[in-house]
Amino acid sequence: MFKSGIRNRLISSFLLLILLMMAALGGYILWFFHKYNIERLSDHLQTESEIAGQLLRPYMRGPMQKAGLDAVLKELATKADRRLTIIDPSGVVLADSWENPVLMENHLNRPEIMAALAGQIGKATRYSTTLGEQSMYIAVPMKQGDEITGVLRISTTLAHVEAGFNEMRNVLLFSFVLTALLAILLSIRLARRYTAPIEEITAIASQMGTGQLDKRVHLRTGDELEVLGHTLNNLASTLDDKINEIMAEKRKLELVFENMDNAVVLFDRYGRVIDANTQALSLFKFTPAMYGQHHVQVIGTSLLDKALKETVQQNERQCLDIRLNIQGVKRVFQVFIAPTTNPNDGSLCVLAVFHDITALKKIEERHTDFVANASHELSTPLTAIKGFAETLLDGALQDQELSKKFVSIIYEEAERMHRLVKDLLQLARISSRDYHQHIKYTSVVIPSVAETVIQQLTPQLEAKSIALELHSEPKEFCIYANSDWLHQILVNLIENSIKFTPAGGKIFVNCRQEQDTAIISVQDTGLGIPAEDLPFIFDRFYRVDRARTRAAGGTGLGLAIVKYMVEALGGKIEAKSSVGIGSAFTITFPIAPPENQTNTKA
Repeated sequence: MFKSGIRNRLISSFLLLILLMMAALGGYILWFFHKYNIERLSDHLQTESEIAGQLLRPYMRGPMQKAGLDAVLKELATKADRRLTIIDPSGVVLADSWENPVLMENHLNRPEIMAALAGQIGKATRYSTTLGEQSMYIAVPMKQGDEITGVLRISTTLAHVEAGFNEMRNVLLFSFVLTALLAILLSIRLARRYTAPIEEITAIASQMGTGQLDKRVHLRTGDELEVLGHTLNNLASTLDDKINEIMAEKRKLELVFENMDNAVVLFDRYGRVIDANTQALSLFKFTPAMYGQHHVQVIGTSLLDKALKETVQQNERQCLDIRLNIQGVKRVFQVFIAPTTNPNDGSLCVLAVFHDITALKKIEERHTDFVANASHELSTPLTAIKGFAETLLDGALQDQELSKKFVSIIYEEAERMHRLVKDLLQLARISSRDYHQHIKYTSVVIPSVAETVIQQLTPQLEAKSIALELHSEPKEFCIYANSDWLHQILVNLIENSIKFTPAGGKIFVNCRQEQDTAIISVQDTGLGIPAEDLPFIFDRFYRVDRARTRAAGGTGLGLAIVKYMVEALGGKIEAKSSVGIGSAFTITFPIAPPENQTNTKA
């Protein structure tokens, strides 16, 4: 992962530091050792040369004395491991303890000789061609009074100094190598000791980076690395908590987003579909191939296209109503459009929420129709009452027969308006939730209620010479309902059949039980209902033939009240009819549970 790890760098640093220190120390020791030995040897040679000069001074007084110098020097050489040489001021070798002076070359140009002839002590170190070794030369002037009569040079080989230097160098090299090996081992141990916690922290951090936030660092180093490990653990714990919170919130939002009954679609700034929730997929029949297509191809409305463009340009929210034809069904949506940011790339996009208000629109239309119908139904008798009252006031009261006829018409119209208002109040009352809370439910025996209703309507049946037949099972069966409502349902259905069944017709009331269901049917041999009007007979104020309905005294609310009561009691009502044959209304209720089966009769 790294070109050079911390461990390698620590080892290299430790080793380089120790080697540099050893090299510097070894170099200094060798230099000091060589310098010390050379200076000490130089001092000894200088002392020895001064002593030898004092001994040999008498031999420099005259030619006779000088003739014996060579023998004296060779005798002295046997007592000291030194080479002695005497040179006259012209550079000629007068005597030498090791060699024949006659065979030796002129030494005038030797640096130590030149220094001695100048009255100083000459020193020189150079390779001796005679001995084949490095040698040190010390030359001192020999004087008779103030006159320099010659130069005494003493020399010795530096072989023993170089041997000691080489031995010291070998020892230092051995120590250097040994120290380097120890330094490598020590640096490896130290590097491992300090890098192992870092490697553990790095490994745990890498696992945390992959999402394994349950991993923890366990260090007991007692230094900053332990603090770093604890800090990393705290960071992982806090991050884990935050991620869990975010994931919980995300799951909540996803649940809300996927299970909301509104369709939600995300568009890009150009109107192409990016994403949609489950409701949108089901509503608009999205397929994977539709993602990336323009919304006109998917939803199919130019009104939405205009709103999306305005939202992108103005960066403001909008709300509009659109009408769509989805699979042949006309639906109305209230669409909330808001600019937002794409979570994937941060680009501008538009979020559209489709709220289906088709039912609300239908209710609104029904309310409008209801008000219009109610106003129309009330205005008709009011107009008649007003017209006949004005006629009476204009003088018709003088005609007793005519005034009686007009008053009778006014009474009939007032009675019809009273029935209409009564039905409206009843419809409003049964639609109220507060009224439902006060309704008492008991076990009601259906055949008993049917018999009671038939007895109540017998005068109307006899007036039109209509025969009514009641068929019920011998065994009594109950439903859990409100007896007054069930009584009202049967009254409205049978009265409706009486109104639209000609004289001499028949009405059949059948009560039976099939498994867990109670079935009540009211069938007549009346005029029947056209097929095109049959789906609307339960709507408020709907009449198949308005003239005949008014003549029969109908308000157009009876069947609407019946349907509402049946559904409120948990039942269903269906109607079948054929023109000229008659109509049949069938009601189904669930049988009351055994614990509610009592013999309560209405």
